[in-house]
Amino acid sequence: MSDPLSRWQTWREIMAQPAIWGAWAADAKLALTRGRITALAPDEVWFTGAGSSAYIGDMVCAGLEGQSGPRLRAVPTTDLVSRPRAYLNGRRPLVVSFGRSGNSAETLGTLDALDALAPAAPRLNITCNGASALAQRAGRNGHVIVLPEATHDQGFAMTSSLTTMVLTALALFDAAPDWSARMARAAEAAAALLPRVAQAAQAARLPERIVFVGAGPLAYAARESALKVMELTAGQVPALWDSSLGFRHGPKSFVVGQTDIVVLTSPDDPAALYDADLVAELRAQFPDSRVTAIGPGGDIDVPMPDGAAWGAPLAVLYAQCLCVALSDRLGLSVDDPFAGKGTLSRVVAGVKLHPVAP
Repeated sequence: MSDPLSRWQTWREIMAQPAIWGAWAADAKLALTRGRITALAPDEVWFTGAGSSAYIGDMVCAGLEGQSGPRLRAVPTTDLVSRPRAYLNGRRPLVVSFGRSGNSAETLGTLDALDALAPAAPRLNITCNGASALAQRAGRNGHVIVLPEATHDQGFAMTSSLTTMVLTALALFDAAPDWSARMARAAEAAAALLPRVAQAAQAARLPERIVFVGAGPLAYAARESALKVMELTAGQVPALWDSSLGFRHGPKSFVVGQTDIVVLTSPDDPAALYDADLVAELRAQFPDSRVTAIGPGGDIDVPMPDGAAWGAPLAVLYAQCLCVALSDRLGLSVDDPFAGKGTLSRVVAGVKLHPVAP
């Protein structure tokens, strides 16, 4: 019997991820671009994007913190476009731009700001849409990577686009020489994991609220997870995210009634120990909550042999499946939960760009 959720494009895009990652791991474009970056030898790299595309930079920077090489910094386009001179005056970083559509207003505004204030700054545009502004406007010192067409998600939520861009950034900027094998291992792990998280998501209750927490890159995987649930339930399930240690400092007051809590547990010590402490504490304090540990040895066991950064794309799979299951249960159009409302759209609309003078 076919999966009833497979009638939704978003669900099919989620399930396609292992095959996409496995094929992409062997693509020659990644090795060639990695060589270009090495030859460029930048002192500083900025990862830019809006919404989920901004969280890519957060995950990568947190995950690669402490390695040798250029300074890595996450700079959302929503910040850069509103205050371009504060960021670009006197700086010439390698600017890595992420975009599923590659055509959002903030993407265009960032390209305009770079043209005006830092035309010589090297660029790397990573997009899922080969016909987009990101694909066409690399600048005088730029390079473009267009991801496989299958990553150009047609559903409202970014799923395969987000995870494949995260893995692409890790492949390019992780100093580990076995980056291709790491991506291939992530693909194998996802293939084994998806049936389990899909089953768990479909068996989950409809919570009053939901919280996702994690440490390091998994904190930003928690942020992406919370956004996915809130987006596809059209705000009917309020969602919060925080770091495992930061959650106690006020945000825990969000937990009332039947609030479910998901802890994305780290493979690294001492973060893993703090995660385990939090899981035990929350279960004792909130008996009406369902607390789920997702990660190495968790309620949903997600091995992360290559560390939390490479584990982050695996950690978000549960929320991807859960948001579809909850949206469907609420009777929403999973592929466009805001259909007819005119408030949110797949590519953000309604942003008026103001010109930047050189």
